Amino acid sequence: MRNARAWLVSLRLRTLPLALACTGMGSFLAAGFRVFNIETCLLTLLTAILLQILSNLANDFGDYKTGADNEERIGPQRALQSGIISLPAMRNAIVFTSIVTLISGSTLLYTSTNGFQIFILFFVIGLLCIVAAIKYTMGKNPYGYSGFGDIAVFIFFGIVAVGGTFYLHAHGFYLDVLLPASALGFLSAGVLNVNNMRDIYSDAATGKHTIVVRMGIAKAKIYHLFLIVFAFISLICFTLLHENSIWQWAFLITLPLFIVHLIAVMKSSSEGMDKYLKQLAISTLLLVLCFGISITFNPYV
Repeated sequence: MRNARAWLVSLRLRTLPLALACTGMGSFLAAGFRVFNIETCLLTLLTAILLQILSNLANDFGDYKTGADNEERIGPQRALQSGIISLPAMRNAIVFTSIVTLISGSTLLYTSTNGFQIFILFFVIGLLCIVAAIKYTMGKNPYGYSGFGDIAVFIFFGIVAVGGTFYLHAHGFYLDVLLPASALGFLSAGVLNVNNMRDIYSDAATGKHTIVVRMGIAKAKIYHLFLIVFAFISLICFTLLHENSIWQWAFLITLPLFIVHLIAVMKSSSEGMDKYLKQLAISTLLLVLCFGISITFNPYV
């Protein structure tokens, strides 16, 4: 039982709403443009969840190996850190999850692409997603330790997840879809930023030079504000371009959740940041649900 609980902690289930939100946004946009496909939707959701789990397991492994997970870390104790799960067991779990993710992604592409060249293009993108998930904290030069984590999250959780999901539904692309894709990229970077504000001191002590470590927590809070604001600006601009019903503005009812979140983050010390990570992930999912349901019943075309 103790071992099973440790594996659940390693999966970090509270981060999964973010993965669902990003691919969910792509599928909702497809519904808004009347190109939705249920099989594509389900397979993208499954693949996104597997990629998130893979990233979480790799993060546990990499942070433990480099010493970033230690007794001074503020967040919940990790399984490797506690000694309940061994390094070989975690390595095997990463390999297994990588294989299952590759199978899920390949099945998605086989059923959702219309041409060999597009299949190969998305297959390469999928491989890059797997490599990015693993290389965040693992390997000789993990990019998460050099301050590039925020950029990677913006690209893979925003542009790739939302834009790629939409393309697989539509077999085509509209440039303005990059606006809601960017919104999810900003919010995903916000979740990472809260995580890094929580871990600022342990990260700095172990040489993990995140953006938060580089700029300090005061500037990181201002950066966090801009991430949330730009996310809403992106969605507002997209809605202005396509509005044909007042119900398409329903996503704004979630704005108070983000205002409350920002006020709390601005007042919090690094030690109190952990609870706001889950809060922002769930708020992002609620935002996507409100946005998506409204355009599903009030499509753009």
